[in-house]
Amino acid sequence: MGTRNLEKMASIDAQLRLLAPAKVSEDDKLVEYDALLLDRFLDILQDLHGEKIRETVQECYEHSAEYERNHNPKKLDELGNVLTSLDAGDSIVIAKSFSHMLNLANLAEEVQIAYRRRVKLKKGDFADEASATTESDLEETLKRLIVKLQKSPEEVFDALKNQTVDLVLTAHPTQSVRRSLLQKHGRIRNCLTQLYAKDITPDDKQELDEALQREIQAAFRTDEIRRTPPTPQDEMRAGMSYFHETIWKGVPKFLRRVDTALKNMGINERVPYNAPLIQFSSWMGGDRDGNPRVTPEVTRDVCLLARMMAANLYFSQIEDLMFELSMWRCNNELRARADELHRSSKRDAKHYIEFWKQIPPNEPYRVILGDVRDKLYHTRERARHLLANGFSDIPEEAAFTNVEQFLEPLELCYRSLCDCGDKPIADGSLLDFLRQVSTFGLSLVRLDIRQESDRHTDVIDAITRHLEIGSYKEWSEERRQEWLLSELRKKRPLFGPDLPKTEEIADVLDTFHVISELPSDNFGAYIISMATAPSDVLAVELLQRECRVKQPLRVVPLFEKLADLEAAPAAVARLFSIDWYQNRINGKQEVMIGYSDSGKDAGRLSAAWQLYKAQEELIKVAKKYSVKLTMFHGRGGTVGRGGGPTHLAILSQPPDTIHGSLRVTVQGEVIEQSFGEEHLCFRTLQRFTAATLEHGMHPPISPKPEWRALMDEMAVVATKEYRSIVFQEPRFVEYFRLATPETEYGRMNIGSRPSKRKPSGGIESLRAIPWIFAWTQTRFHLPVWLGFGAAFKHVIDKDIKNLQMLKEMYNQWPFFRVTIDLVEMVFAKGDPGIAALYDKLLVSEDLWALGERLRSNYEATKSLLLQIVGHKDLLEGDPYLKQRLRLRDAYITTLNASQAYTLKRIRDPSYDVKVRPHLSKEIMESSKPPTAELVKLNPTSDYAPGLEDTLIITMKGIAAGMQNTG
Repeated sequence: MGTRNLEKMASIDAQLRLLAPAKVSEDDKLVEYDALLLDRFLDILQDLHGEKIRETVQECYEHSAEYERNHNPKKLDELGNVLTSLDAGDSIVIAKSFSHMLNLANLAEEVQIAYRRRVKLKKGDFADEASATTESDLEETLKRLIVKLQKSPEEVFDALKNQTVDLVLTAHPTQSVRRSLLQKHGRIRNCLTQLYAKDITPDDKQELDEALQREIQAAFRTDEIRRTPPTPQDEMRAGMSYFHETIWKGVPKFLRRVDTALKNMGINERVPYNAPLIQFSSWMGGDRDGNPRVTPEVTRDVCLLARMMAANLYFSQIEDLMFELSMWRCNNELRARADELHRSSKRDAKHYIEFWKQIPPNEPYRVILGDVRDKLYHTRERARHLLANGFSDIPEEAAFTNVEQFLEPLELCYRSLCDCGDKPIADGSLLDFLRQVSTFGLSLVRLDIRQESDRHTDVIDAITRHLEIGSYKEWSEERRQEWLLSELRKKRPLFGPDLPKTEEIADVLDTFHVISELPSDNFGAYIISMATAPSDVLAVELLQRECRVKQPLRVVPLFEKLADLEAAPAAVARLFSIDWYQNRINGKQEVMIGYSDSGKDAGRLSAAWQLYKAQEELIKVAKKYSVKLTMFHGRGGTVGRGGGPTHLAILSQPPDTIHGSLRVTVQGEVIEQSFGEEHLCFRTLQRFTAATLEHGMHPPISPKPEWRALMDEMAVVATKEYRSIVFQEPRFVEYFRLATPETEYGRMNIGSRPSKRKPSGGIESLRAIPWIFAWTQTRFHLPVWLGFGAAFKHVIDKDIKNLQMLKEMYNQWPFFRVTIDLVEMVFAKGDPGIAALYDKLLVSEDLWALGERLRSNYEATKSLLLQIVGHKDLLEGDPYLKQRLRLRDAYITTLNASQAYTLKRIRDPSYDVKVRPHLSKEIMESSKPPTAELVKLNPTSDYAPGLEDTLIITMKGIAAGMQNTG
């Protein structure tokens, strides 16, 4: 490695010690973990790029650390001087280094959290912040319900086995880290965990340390940047990989732990294998709202791909199950079935030689499972052929066509084992297998279809015009309903192949035809985004019938914007008052509420309160019409899009709104955080299950009338303040696009969907994800906090007693506490000084006053919030999170400075000539050989060499540091 400058090498560790807080508890190893990973990385960096680069990294870190201590903007200028002195290739290496160090810091956090959890499990201690604020331990929940709340064990067991949590994986473009890097990160995490195991030998330690260095180097040498956008099929494969790696085996393991928790509470029954505790759905390849790349062909492909993957997963396990069930005792029913299968197999010699020759007749369970194996093989191969060629020589009857066919022989084996006194064997791998079949079915996940309501209106309008009865678009809501219902009651076809079709109309109708052609168990719900009226739902029902969908999908209206949420209860009441529709739904309805667009429309405070009230009113409507209502929560990863700890999110919902039935989206990077590792998968399933049970059996309190009145008043003020800036400030859109990397967001290639619903337009046309993403990058988080300060100030200035009421609401009302705590966390991640740097470099001087006004608003809001929560400093009540954020800050600051200066160079090409003449000349004359980092991997880039890669790497690094992209 050459001569080491020991003083320089030690400086970053010294800065870390100054920056990081002291140990939070005896089991706190975070700084130790982080320092080890950082030390290994810096050695690798020096080996690969030389001592000068290592020193530059340390110099940047020192300036950032100094800035984080006192927030002196001069330190950002000094940092900027270092960064602007670099040539393009070195800029990429520095950005990669800090992005990589942030990823390593995140891994250190994950190992620390897992370590603390293991310590607490051993101690049986869940009384600290982990269980109080972010955790839901199932056994502790059962104990609390039975012992403290005096619920009977039978009551608890009955509620648990009948509840359903449906986790809906979506492919929203928020996962900024490539899958190949995530896998390397997992290996780094495992090495770090094992290095600190108590029983490790010196040789093991040396080998693990070498493996750790290899994986850190491999991750650093992997290109972070997606060079082309993923297709919807790519997104689906990436999402399905979590099933293969953690979810598939994680579900039966979790359900065994549920059995254990029940047994420990004196409940000597297992959760039935077909109890719907955990279900999985997907939007990947079905969400076509604003995504022209999700075509009917894509939907067909992802359904067949999922079916093939499911059959393959079952097929890979069935032989293990056959090996285990070697016993000969069985009941008469199974014996008769086995004998029949043996006789029929001998009639087909080829079949007998391939599959049955090795199974003796005195092993009846293997005979039954051998037939299951055959059908799984044919199921997989038939799906493969259909996917590749559109047809298959394998007849449908040779494969499983529905899950009942699959379950029947497995249930027969289970009954037989129990009848013969072998229930302990039945409750082993066979029970696990039954639970997998019950959870995943033949389709692995059920695909939801999502489409915007206007697209259905266009189709119906084309039909009415073709029939020469007028323009559906011009009809009133009453006339629309009347006509739709009259057609739904008729049996004749509404239109034929001569219907004139635009490309958009053909796309909608072809999607319904795909639904009708594929097995019904491939699909879940049909979601109508931007739904406003009953006719939106009835139109989809009519189109399903016209396209001959044999088992129509349940139709789910999605209410998103503030006005739609306010009108949702009345719209649903009108829908339930229709006799035809009441008969259609059989007493069950699902309604989706959107957190993203409601927040973008009115701000976080108003959106959160309206979502709360809408749910209360929807439940009242459902009770009036004797309908069981399932709320489908469209939550994103960030606070601005409804994100936050699962436990808190569920327990802060209004009473009676979950009631044992919950659907929720798991979006983008949250999928990795929830299912990326086995222990994360277990924790996720436990959190959802325990919190849903607790909410149903011990609902949170309803707000007092005076709290409601205060919230109503604050929401009006917050909405007015938010909209006065975001939608009414004449130059706000211009400021937003200058002060953030919003216009450059699309270059990240992190999703298949365009960032805008429409190519032109302002904030209203921008999707919620890039809207949040852009503000997160500058650490200003404006969509989350804007409006809170004006609301707080208004009610406190009106009556100082309201401050005490706000404190009472914070301490007693879960909804309000969660809302405020999440905003406090966002303030802890924020930094208006960084936002000011972007303004100084990127925003025209005549808009600086707007930025200063917003930053003043930020500080005033933060001050009022601290008064309400009773804290002197942010996150005073959560020292663990505070420590983790402080550890990341200096890394993020360097990336922020690098991003801001890179954006300056991209947007103002003359900047190099004015500020960096020696480097500009060097680049123009190509006097220096390009580094590996400057190889033009993206020849279509219209930026100067290296700038695009540097920008994208900083975006990804900051996203990793914030642990939220959108």
